[in-house]
Amino acid sequence: MGYTTVKQSSEFLMVERKSDFIGYCAPVTSEDEAIAFVNSIKKKHSDATHNVYAYVLREGFKERFSDDGEPHGTAGMPVLDSIRKAGLTDTAVVVTRYFGGILLGTGGLVRAYTAAASGAIKEAGIAEVGDFDIVEVRCNYSDYQKVMPLVSAISARTEDSDFGTEVKMILAVTQSLSDKFIADMIETTNGRVIASKIGSKTDFI
Repeated sequence: MGYTTVKQSSEFLMVERKSDFIGYCAPVTSEDEAIAFVNSIKKKHSDATHNVYAYVLREGFKERFSDDGEPHGTAGMPVLDSIRKAGLTDTAVVVTRYFGGILLGTGGLVRAYTAAASGAIKEAGIAEVGDFDIVEVRCNYSDYQKVMPLVSAISARTEDSDFGTEVKMILAVTQSLSDKFIADMIETTNGRVIASKIGSKTDFI
């Protein structure tokens, strides 16, 4: 099954009525990674008024958030909602606030934390991630010309290739397509192609 997450770590700064809001976002794959990311931001901004966070994980379908001293429901939940509304998982967001002396009120806090979290997510970029089978293909040069249209048709990625006495390719194939892909190659070449799964991986689509 594929899923949507962020491409990379990011930072986003905004100022709301003299308070600095710094949004940080990162892709994570476990609760340990999420907590480590949160703690790294807390350490970086140990002098901040608040370090609010939220994360969503595929592992155990976990969702966690913290208001870190802000009024309940005004900080952590808006950050979590920003992750949810973007349709993301395996994603952590921390919003650091340096209080500027002007109270924002409940609505103002919700808007500010939402904007900072959404800005950090936008800066990080959104990407689809999928599960792939790694398929090794061996064939002669004549059959290579027959195989390549099948490779293109399913947008298989060439991980490695070797053109020696025969053609050898290592392909990343979407898992749901790999069995039919192998069968189609064998049928197209009357059984001359040698193709087998040699592994699997998760990667950006």
